[in-house]
Amino acid sequence: MLIAANKADLCKDLEITNEIHKNREIVNCSAETELILKKAAKANLIDYIPGNEKFVINKNVDISSQQKNALNLVENVLSKLNSTGIETALNSAVFRVLKLIVVFPVEDETKLSNKDGQVLPDAKLLPENATAKNLAETIHQDIAKGFLFAIDAKTKQRIGADHQLKNGDVIKIVSSLSRG
Repeated sequence: MLIAANKADLCKDLEITNEIHKNREIVNCSAETELILKKAAKANLIDYIPGNEKFVINKNVDISSQQKNALNLVENVLSKLNSTGIETALNSAVFRVLKLIVVFPVEDETKLSNKDGQVLPDAKLLPENATAKNLAETIHQDIAKGFLFAIDAKTKQRIGADHQLKNGDVIKIVSSLSRG
């Protein structure tokens, strides 16, 4: 079980919370802080990578005293929690609790792109034991129905329908049928 303890930044003593839930995985979070950081980054006030414990105020940007005060509060939360906890909670839920993997389907296995040239445009979350055929099914039923083989873009090897995929695989599906 995973507990995402939101508003942990308001807790005076995080050790008490951790002691209460000592037999469970607990991730201390502050969704409000994450939201503030994302809004500030979108407005180009700061550089912030979700999950990081720090952000950088962009130079040559006018920040009001109210915004500066808000960012100071955010820095206090980050120093207390080491991050907003949101990315940690999501990653733990997806990879540890749900046991999913991320696979990147591509149409061009050399350029790692789709037909429009966009590099790694899609990511599919699949169960740990997913196969190349399972990936084809998530793309389109017709592609799965006409499945011939797949190509592992990293190794350049052909793989069969029952080949078990791994987290981070980049796969091209070759099918006798196209999307309906």
